[in-house]
Amino acid sequence: MELKQVKRITIVGGPGTGKTTLAKKLGTIFNLPIIHIDAINYNPNWEKVEKEKRDKLILEKIKNEKWISDGNYSSTLKERIEKSDLIIWLDYSGFDSIKGVFSRRIKNFNKEKQEIPGCKERISWEFFKYVVTYRRKARNKIVEKIKNSSEDKVCIFKNRKELNKWLENIEITIKN
Repeated sequence: MELKQVKRITIVGGPGTGKTTLAKKLGTIFNLPIIHIDAINYNPNWEKVEKEKRDKLILEKIKNEKWISDGNYSSTLKERIEKSDLIIWLDYSGFDSIKGVFSRRIKNFNKEKQEIPGCKERISWEFFKYVVTYRRKARNKIVEKIKNSSEDKVCIFKNRKELNKWLENIEITIKN
């Protein structure tokens, strides 16, 4: 795959793996708009948007020619993957996920999430349970959705070090 031709990227992975941070970096590198799925799912004060409405909005946004989506949301993942030129899976360990969530919480304590206006950084009991059980319960949904994707458009990273090395190479490749 010619990276300079990439126009649609889907980023998936466990909580705390840095999907949003990566989306922002790749948005700058590839000059692509970002679809923060969490921002579609939540109104201010963490009020959830009705699932059908959320999914309709997501599917509408991915009709655009260029985008990066960050987030799992399995109800629209198949469609996002099918439309993507590049799929990035941050398949980190459970420990790394938990560490990332708590690191983010400490760093951004009581600050509004830039990508989700009106929502301050938090860790609810429900979210913590999701983080702890993600690899056992939710990870397989990603496996199932990407298994039929062409191998040349799927990048799987097992840790931040692998991802950062790839990012360095991408920046060099795109600039040249």
